[in-house]
Amino acid sequence: MNTIIVDDEPLAQDVLETYIEKIPELNLVGKCSNALEANDMLKSQSIDLMFLDIQMPQLTGIDFLKTLSKPPMVIFTTAYPNYALDGFELNALDYLLKPISLERFMKAVNKALEQFELQSRESGEALSGEDDPNFIFVKADKKLVKVKYDDILYIEGLKDYVIIRMDADRVITLQTMKSLESKMPQDRFKRIHRSYIVNLDRINAIVGNMVEVIEKKETKHLPIGKNYRDELLEIVNKNRL
Repeated sequence: MNTIIVDDEPLAQDVLETYIEKIPELNLVGKCSNALEANDMLKSQSIDLMFLDIQMPQLTGIDFLKTLSKPPMVIFTTAYPNYALDGFELNALDYLLKPISLERFMKAVNKALEQFELQSRESGEALSGEDDPNFIFVKADKKLVKVKYDDILYIEGLKDYVIIRMDADRVITLQTMKSLESKMPQDRFKRIHRSYIVNLDRINAIVGNMVEVIEKKETKHLPIGKNYRDELLEIVNKNRL
């Protein structure tokens, strides 16, 4: 889940960042010190979960949340217990009182993960449909973009982004390679490197420790990581004449 921290206290930001780094399902996109910064980030990034402080300058977390027509999931983080009712009336997922323990943080995050999984499943069922399972929808440029599996050459990981390379186009989406890999049909796509997933149907050749594909009429060589080589060769050998 793409996550942001909104808190005017640097120490509180550091604590949350340390906790987030311990949860592999969370991807910290940014840290904001006030609601205005957070508003700009929500407009420019695809955010699934927001850790939101309440007492901040200019605009409180409560008032900021009221301004959002389509807010992400929210977990309030505050030193003041008297705002809990307001938080839950705004459909906040949880309400964490500072100082926040790792145990309490993980309990709140588990709620978010369950909700995220449910939303993803419902979205996938609505978008993919049983009649045509040959495509996937990914978030890119503030919209859901349909990508056909047949069009994909390979997928490249670049820090917090994933680039889906196709014959005549590319789609850049903010998520992890692990997350996207789990959504792809395992019989059609294979992870060959920590930074690459290849469409097995689009492999032109294997040369040493490289996979060869044809990208825009040019030969492209993708590295094979040593941790992925044996599984790839097993697939190749099964289909070798």
